[in-house]
Amino acid sequence: MPASSYVHGVSAQPLLGDTVGTLLDRIAAAHPDRPALVVRSQGIRLDYRRFHAEVERVAAGLLSSGLQRGDRIGIWAPNRYEWVVLQFAAPKIGAILVNINPAYRLHELEYALNKVRCRALVLPRRFKTSHYLDMLLELAPELAVAEAGALQSERLPSLREVVLLDEHAAPGTRTWQDLATCADEHAMAQMRAVEGELSFDDPVNIQFTSGTTGAPKGATLTHHNIVNNGFFIGEAMRLTEHDRLCIPVPFYHCFGMVLGNLACVTHGACMVIPGEGFDVLATLETVQAERCTGLHGVPTMFIAELEHPEFHRFDLSSLRTGIMAGSPCPIEVMRRVVSEMHMGEVTIAYGMTETSPVSFQSTVHDPLERRVDSVGRIHPHVEVKLVDERGRIVPCGTPGELCTRGYSVMLGYWEDEARTREAIDDARWMHTGDLAVIDDDGYCTIVGRLKDMIIRGGENVYPREIEEFLYTHPKVQDVQVFGVPDEKFGEQVCAWIRLREGCESSEAEIQSYCRHHLAYFKVPHYVRFVDTFPMTVTGKVQKYLMREAMAEALGLSVSPGV
Repeated sequence: MPASSYVHGVSAQPLLGDTVGTLLDRIAAAHPDRPALVVRSQGIRLDYRRFHAEVERVAAGLLSSGLQRGDRIGIWAPNRYEWVVLQFAAPKIGAILVNINPAYRLHELEYALNKVRCRALVLPRRFKTSHYLDMLLELAPELAVAEAGALQSERLPSLREVVLLDEHAAPGTRTWQDLATCADEHAMAQMRAVEGELSFDDPVNIQFTSGTTGAPKGATLTHHNIVNNGFFIGEAMRLTEHDRLCIPVPFYHCFGMVLGNLACVTHGACMVIPGEGFDVLATLETVQAERCTGLHGVPTMFIAELEHPEFHRFDLSSLRTGIMAGSPCPIEVMRRVVSEMHMGEVTIAYGMTETSPVSFQSTVHDPLERRVDSVGRIHPHVEVKLVDERGRIVPCGTPGELCTRGYSVMLGYWEDEARTREAIDDARWMHTGDLAVIDDDGYCTIVGRLKDMIIRGGENVYPREIEEFLYTHPKVQDVQVFGVPDEKFGEQVCAWIRLREGCESSEAEIQSYCRHHLAYFKVPHYVRFVDTFPMTVTGKVQKYLMREAMAEALGLSVSPGV
């Protein structure tokens, strides 16, 4: 009788009992003089003693500004020094950090802030073409006449405090420097008193993840979730206090925040930030200049680095490890990463936001082929089973839906019991919606998705959210969104649209409408206007036929199981 597709991560290493704050306290005491944070774009270099002091100063400043345990603090910013400090400062007062994608536009920002009732928002004035403060003023024009910390906005009724990452405050805001200078002795004592009352089971972070039902859901993670996941990620990479990890992946996502920052801090390693957003040259220059031993990225990032015309002028010999995640990596790319980038101990990871995120990861000892044709083996202290449509565990080698249970499973979706129950069953199994196969050696391969999620360059894109937004266009009668194969990004977003009678539109018009309200990676790359959609006899839309037809028209191939 074949073995069943159930695996659990047996480990002699116990789970950590730290909150995010006590973790930093412990690591800073053990490694005070080791480098903690380097942010090259801002000229920041801090050892663990100074980093710890800055985190506590900002935490006390948050309390002085009126924020309390349980309050939600949104951060809408690219990768910056302040992002990292806030990631560790907010948990010290029991506040919940809310990650807001820097690519969000008005529609998404308003929803996110109101869904979790953010009391504070931290943002830069602008980054590249995104004018964050101007967009916030569109939603909350009352900010222009408000006193700092006392915003009263009709469209953002919970928001009171706006912290501007700029040298000069704007009306209604205070600067980051203002916040940090609020930390007097009383505030510091209050901060330590609050921290002493916290539990590692308290919520500490909300990350938005969309769903097939449309609006984004706020996956709510605890200290225990992310501290331990970061620790075991670092263990798989064999991180120590002598490592320096280059982190060009975004902090708003678990990749940067947990696989990057927390993996480092749990091991006393150094977080090295090459810039606010991914830039090939800045990343390569940073690895060379800082003698980084690790580098993170999605496959498209590694491909861009390898293919850059100046790649061979950089000395990357200090590298040994890192994580490639987000989408499958071609074996030839992996071979080049190992041979040309010296990353012989690069690992692959799989997970989802709702599970903190990693459930499977390859180790530095796995053969190269296994680091490409699978996502590795089960993480310590985590259980996984693959089930059929009736919930029965399937035999090894048979595809089934991947379900995860253990310390890593989120508390739930913020104030959304119905969708939490849909995702987490009565036995606390998190149903991922991914189809996978586990072999006799315990290696897991992701073979498809039960849902229609699109993965574009490592970003999860959910068709229903885009569909519901496009229904707000006055010319759109009906719309179906799906993914089509793409050589560079893995998949691209495609929209098939039925227009209202008598209306005419164009691909450019639809894309322009989306760009003002949706993150760039959600904007349909392809738009086709059709009269009908392929349907079953019972009236269900057959997206797989649309995907096949679109791929054929574009001369692309559709992978089985996708």
